[in-house]
Amino acid sequence: MLTCFIRYQIDPFRVDAFEQYARGWNETIPRCGAGLIGYFAPHEGSATTAYGVYDIENLAAYEAYRARLRDDPVGRENFAFARAENFIRREDRIFLRKVTS
Repeated sequence: MLTCFIRYQIDPFRVDAFEQYARGWNETIPRCGAGLIGYFAPHEGSATTAYGVYDIENLAAYEAYRARLRDDPVGRENFAFARAENFIRREDRIFLRKVTS
């Protein structure tokens, strides 16, 4: 099992838009095949860093998941919302594996 951590650099004046975007993935990510852990918006400290975290079986499963996500109508709508509102400045992904229990 791998965990995907997505680090977002967001517009600090558009946290509300990021939160709307994050809620848009609540049902879509699990429906497309990943185990959503959650999305995290700034609260204290940096106002520009947010995270999305989900589990996926392996990198082959990730590729299939991404294809399903691109084809999902709600997923496409959420991607279009982020593009139109332009509140995400940067997005970085890293895949980690758990080594302790």
